[in-house]
Amino acid sequence: MRAALRAAAGHADAWLAGLAERPVRPAHGAAEVLARLDGRLPAGPSDPVAVVDALVEAVGGGLTATGSPRFFGYVVGGTLPAALAADLLAVVWDQNAALASLSPAASAAEAVAGRWVAELLGLPSGVSVGFTTGTQMAHVTALAAARQRVLADAGWDVAADGLTGAPPVRVLAGADRHATVDAALRLLGFGTRTIVEVATDALGRMRPDALRTALAATAAAQRPTIVVAQAGEINTGAFDPLAEICALAHVHDAWVHVDGAFGLWAKASASAPRRALVAGAELADSWATDGHKWLNVPYDCGIALVVDRTAHRQAMSASADYFVLDSAGQLDPVDWTPEFSRRARALAVYAALRSLGRSGLRDLVDRCCDLADDAATRLAALPGVTVLNATGDRGGPGPLVALNQVLIRVDDPSPAAEHAHDARPAAGTAARGDRLTRRVTAAVTAGGEAYVTGTVWRGRAAMRLSVSNWATTRREIDRAVAAIADAIADAIADATADAAAEARRGLVRPGTVTVPAVAGPVRPPRPRDADPHPGGVPL
Repeated sequence: MRAALRAAAGHADAWLAGLAERPVRPAHGAAEVLARLDGRLPAGPSDPVAVVDALVEAVGGGLTATGSPRFFGYVVGGTLPAALAADLLAVVWDQNAALASLSPAASAAEAVAGRWVAELLGLPSGVSVGFTTGTQMAHVTALAAARQRVLADAGWDVAADGLTGAPPVRVLAGADRHATVDAALRLLGFGTRTIVEVATDALGRMRPDALRTALAATAAAQRPTIVVAQAGEINTGAFDPLAEICALAHVHDAWVHVDGAFGLWAKASASAPRRALVAGAELADSWATDGHKWLNVPYDCGIALVVDRTAHRQAMSASADYFVLDSAGQLDPVDWTPEFSRRARALAVYAALRSLGRSGLRDLVDRCCDLADDAATRLAALPGVTVLNATGDRGGPGPLVALNQVLIRVDDPSPAAEHAHDARPAAGTAARGDRLTRRVTAAVTAGGEAYVTGTVWRGRAAMRLSVSNWATTRREIDRAVAAIADAIADAIADATADAAAEARRGLVRPGTVTVPAVAGPVRPPRPRDADPHPGGVPL
C-alpha cells in the first residue's frame, strides 16, 4: 500500500509542478481515453504500483487542467494547498462521516467548519449545516427541509405520508435560475410544472414587482409556497434583490431558499458595493453554496444551511438499531445530509478556512473580482466585443463588472457590416455574431493558452470567463486576453477572406462578411513575446 501511495505521490508532484504552464485543455477526448482504458478485464491480480502507473499513462492526456490559474471555464476554483493536503489525508484516513460515534474527528470538523462558513457568509447563528457533493445536492437538502416545513404548516406530514394527496406546493423562481434548481425539485417529487417562473431583468435578476404578483396569485389559491432566489447568476454574476424578495415572501409565509453556489462568498469582500450585493441574504430560510468554487477546496463539496433545524433534521435524518447516536442529538452528520456513507469532505473546508483566515478569504474574493474587471475592461476595447454583463462604464470610476464573471459577445466590426443593415435582416446579423463568438470561443480553448466556455444569453451565443482560482494573477489575465484578441483577429480575418472568396464566385455581393456556419480546424494562438515570468505561479 505504501509503495502504491508513493508512486501516486510522485505522479501528483509531477502534475502540480507543471500545472501553471501546461496547456489547459485536454489533449485527448473521451473516446481516445476509453480506448486506452477499455482492455480486457485481467484474469488475476496486478501489482498496485504498475496499476497506478498504467492508469496515469492511460488517462493523462484526457485530464483538463481545471486547477490551472488560466482555467476560466464554468465556475471552477483551484485547490488551496492546505485544502489539498487535508483532502489527501481524508482519503488516507478513510473516515465514514455519517456518525459521531463512527468518526468523532469527521463530526467535529463538520461542526466547526459549518459554523465558520455560516459566520463568514453572515448567516444567523445556530443554522444547521450539511456537507454534500455540491450545490445540486445542497439544493435537494435545503428544499427538502422547505417542503417539510411548508407542508407541516398546511397540516401535512410529508415525512410520514409522502406527497400523494398532499396540498400542492408552488415554487416561485426566477426565469434565469440555475438548472440544478429544477433538478432538485424533480428529485423531491415536485416536477417542473410546480415552478412559477418570475420575470427577470436584463442581467437576470428577479423583478420584485413580478414576484409580488406571483405571490398574490399563490396566496389567493392558498397554496404552500417556496421562493427560490439567486445570489450570483451563472452567466452575469447578478444578484436578485434578496432583502426585498425575503420581505415580500415572508408576508405570505413563504419559505425563501437562496441559490448562492458562488455568489454568497461576496459577503467576505472588503468592497462595500460587493457586500451590498448579498444584502438581505441573512433574512432567507435556507441557502446552498459550494466549497469547490470560490472557496477553492477539491471536488467535491457543497454546503446546505437551514435556519429551521427541526425541519432540516426531519427531512434528512435516518436511524437504525445498530446506530450509536450522539446523546445530545447535534453532532451526527447523517441528520443533515441525504447520505449515510460519505467521505469526510469537511476536513478540506476546515483546512481552507484555517489557512486563509478572514482576511485571506477577503483578499481571495477581491483579487478574483478585480482581475475579472481588468479582463472585462481590456476585452471591451477589442474590435467587435461587447461585455454583456457590464454594470459600469469602461473608464469610469467604478468597476465594469460587479463580480468575478465576465460575459462577452463578438460581433462583426467591419464597416461593411455596419452599413449593410438595410440589406440584411437583423436576425442574419445576430446569427453571424453567434458564429463568430462560437468560433472565437473554440479557438481560445483549442489553443491551450486559456480555457473559456461558451454559453447562450438572451438567445444569443456568448463567451464566459469566470475568475475563481486563488492562484490566478494579472499575468494569467494578460495571457488570456492576448489569446482572445488573437482568436478574434484570426476569426475576423478568416471570415473576411471566406466572404471575399464567395464574392469572387458570385455567391454573395462584395463587402458582405459571413462567418462560416461550420468552422474548419482551429488555428492555435499566434506566438507572442517570451513570458517575463517563465516559472509560473507556485502551487
